[in-house]
Amino acid sequence: MLALLTGPAVAEAATRTPLIVVGGYLLLLIGLGVVSGRLFRGTSSDYFVAGRSIGPFLLLMSVFGTTMTAFALVGSTGKAWELGSGVYGLMASSSGILHSLVFFTIGIKLWAIGKRHGFHTQIEFFRARFDSNAIGYLLFPILVLLVVPYLLIGILGAGAVMRGISVGMFPEAFAGTTHPVSGAAMFVGAIPPWLTGLVVCGVVLFYIFTGGLRSAAWANAFQTIVFMGTGLIAFFLISGKLGGLSEATRAVIENSPEHMARPRIGKLQFLSYMFVPLSVGMFPHLFQHWLTAKKAENFKLTAIAHPLFIAIVWVPCILIGIWAAGADITPPGNNPNALLPKVVDTLLHDPYLTGLLTAGILAAIMSSLDSQFVCLGTMFTHDIVFQLMGKKRFSDKQQVLLGRGFIVAVVALTYLLSLFPPPKIFDLAVWCFSGFASLFPIVFAAVYWRRVTKAGAIASILAMVVTWSWLFYRGLILPTLDKVELEGDYLVLGMMPVTIIFAVSAVVLVAVSLVTSPPPAAHVDRFMVTRTPR
Repeated sequence: MLALLTGPAVAEAATRTPLIVVGGYLLLLIGLGVVSGRLFRGTSSDYFVAGRSIGPFLLLMSVFGTTMTAFALVGSTGKAWELGSGVYGLMASSSGILHSLVFFTIGIKLWAIGKRHGFHTQIEFFRARFDSNAIGYLLFPILVLLVVPYLLIGILGAGAVMRGISVGMFPEAFAGTTHPVSGAAMFVGAIPPWLTGLVVCGVVLFYIFTGGLRSAAWANAFQTIVFMGTGLIAFFLISGKLGGLSEATRAVIENSPEHMARPRIGKLQFLSYMFVPLSVGMFPHLFQHWLTAKKAENFKLTAIAHPLFIAIVWVPCILIGIWAAGADITPPGNNPNALLPKVVDTLLHDPYLTGLLTAGILAAIMSSLDSQFVCLGTMFTHDIVFQLMGKKRFSDKQQVLLGRGFIVAVVALTYLLSLFPPPKIFDLAVWCFSGFASLFPIVFAAVYWRRVTKAGAIASILAMVVTWSWLFYRGLILPTLDKVELEGDYLVLGMMPVTIIFAVSAVVLVAVSLVTSPPPAAHVDRFMVTRTPR
């Protein structure tokens, strides 16, 4: 995400061209929502899983869009500036391979099971697979608590982006703030984050209200094209300003050769990053996108193209990061998250490109927000209301209204939290992904291991929560309370915490399942996919 960018007080308004470009992009999203809303059939199935009618291209674009965030455009650039070209192996290559592996080994099977039983959420799957309402009520608050901070990061990131590019645009309307130490003026005339958050939430709410997950899938496809195209345009223009690919790379070799080497981290830490991408197997919003596929063959394009798309997005951003090191470009406050706009401002000085780049970053943010909003509304409707009150009591229209109502509540809560941002919010994202990844053994066992039991699954979830909470307290809460600034990631025995949490979850799952009675074979047969569906 972009860090807060500061600027001096200005007497005259800066050019508002970037804001006009961003406004045009948001209007296109609203128009897309209107068009996709015309295809909405009014049924709950169409609203929550797009009538299970999504084709291969739209499935690819919506799945890729919802797994990519502003970290792909901004975070990878900053990481490469910090650690060098090896960041691609650290973050991108493992994600590309493991994401596709999860789509192929888990996604197709869950799609087949979900279609067979009419599931709308992953909690419905787990409740049925383990024949337990308790596991549903246990998972719901855990998944919501893991998703909400992710939503919060998106809104905070959007606010930081717009405040950074709009300094000086509205000197009469927004006075800005003062630096807490020096007292210098900051963000004079810039759009405040609360206003950006309100606009972003409003736009996303509009198009998911009109057509539910179908509108989210369409919007994700459009936004994926926007942020992929934006990254490529910025890459070629920046490389041209630096004299071309060869000249820009030569400057890095001469001026900062360490940036062409592998990341300066330990081997165990490097290897333990491999567990983080497994989080996609337990993203509730991604599970819901899988259920929208019309047929299993539609997953082929996603599994094949996903690593290629990751390369298209990450390679240019990582090269820009190491080129910045070679060109001695330093982000404001040495904050790596502010590097990409600094490079654009230093080398290009183009307000149209600034607006386009900002639209691309917003596209990456919003392509995750929309799916997560719809997913939480679906989970509340199907996993709480229907379980407590019965589905037959509600018409299709009432079911859609319930989902929309909870979406509004979640958006309102997330927006209010964004007005009081917690400390270390971006570190919190890593912990959220670690929580999802540590639940992966449960979904893997549910699909492939006949012997897994309800008691094993519940014990594994509880073990994950306890282990995650303890390490989270040690790695994030305690340093914050003690006002200790950690250098780099918090490690346990030289490894990322997700490794320990994942191991505890998996061991408890296997051990408890083996010492408890196996589920009836006839029940398990209903959830086993013995051959790849077509």
